[in-house]
Amino acid sequence: MVSMSIETATALPPLTEPAPGLGRDEKERYSRHLILPGFGAQGQLRLKNAKVLVIGAGGLGSPALLYLAAAGVGTLGIVDDDVVDTSNLQRQVIHSVHDVGTSKAQSARDSVLALNPLVDVVLHEVRLNSQNVLEVFSGYDLILDGTDNFATRYLVSDAAEILGKPCVWGSILRFDGQVSVFWSQHGPTYRDLYPEPPAPGSVPSCAEGGVLGVLCAQIGSVMVNEAIKLITGTGRTLLGRLLVFNALDMSWREVGLRRDPEREPVTELVDYQAFCGAGQAPGPGVPGISAVELAGLLRQRDAGEADFDLIDVREPGEHQIVSIDGARLVPRAGILAGEALPEPGRTVYVHCKSGGRSAEVTAFLRSQGYDQAFNVNGGILDWVRLVEPDKPVY
Repeated sequence: MVSMSIETATALPPLTEPAPGLGRDEKERYSRHLILPGFGAQGQLRLKNAKVLVIGAGGLGSPALLYLAAAGVGTLGIVDDDVVDTSNLQRQVIHSVHDVGTSKAQSARDSVLALNPLVDVVLHEVRLNSQNVLEVFSGYDLILDGTDNFATRYLVSDAAEILGKPCVWGSILRFDGQVSVFWSQHGPTYRDLYPEPPAPGSVPSCAEGGVLGVLCAQIGSVMVNEAIKLITGTGRTLLGRLLVFNALDMSWREVGLRRDPEREPVTELVDYQAFCGAGQAPGPGVPGISAVELAGLLRQRDAGEADFDLIDVREPGEHQIVSIDGARLVPRAGILAGEALPEPGRTVYVHCKSGGRSAEVTAFLRSQGYDQAFNVNGGILDWVRLVEPDKPVY
């Protein structure tokens, strides 16, 4: 529940007890922390004893992991089952060109240990779900959520609430970022900020909408700052406050956030894909064709043996990166608003990046009487993989 008034947060106890001591190398490495008034040796010893789980070694996880390691957090867990892609390197600074095609978790571990070999790194190369999340979380004091989809965000928040653990959350898209701290024992959670998920497809992912690379560092560093304060018990955290950043204006603003008194506590996990409508077909029986079949149809059209429209429902920026010759760009929103419909009675093939948005548009067109509308399954990613492998992907 969002409130326009900013509530003064009460001081929170430190998350961890101090470790027994620091060695000579640690004193030299962390000396700028040790001389900080109000932080000092006790703060550093608490960091050494802390176990922090970072979910996602991507845009937000990259700066977060590097700064947590540099700060001297004793144990870092990394959750990621993806591999490094060339398009990641624009913002995921923990990876390099040599890591493309390799495990993100392993690449992140190598970078962390190269920066600070005194840190213990634990890898969880799994996709979090309702069956494994509680076990994974149980070994950590604090969760940092750098994920990029709503289903996982609700899963992370609910699991943290069940286990009574604090969660530092960040989100980025295009030029905007948000950061907050969720902790059910002391304040609001993600469900208090977003009681219901947005409609499927209404909020683009970074892969669809883009993201300013440096924004990851700006939001990720704030997340680490909050983690350090929680671990050491210093300062005032963002619990009960949502910090909103606009990189174009270089402006920060706060919005008060409080627990919804009518919300029932989370006591069990659910099917989060179903809860968010993710992965569900936009309509029953949306017919489709493969990229290879589309290539054959285009050859027939070029030879005058077929007549149809091929519509690209991505955004203009995506179209500029890579496109299918003979496709007409008509962004999804215009069709769904009924402002850019194809000519009635035409056979229409619809494609996007991977097939999700185009399936939604195909279902909509069929509901409007376009009985010969078909989805291109796999989108332009399959087209490049199977038909024109020399074209770029993103």
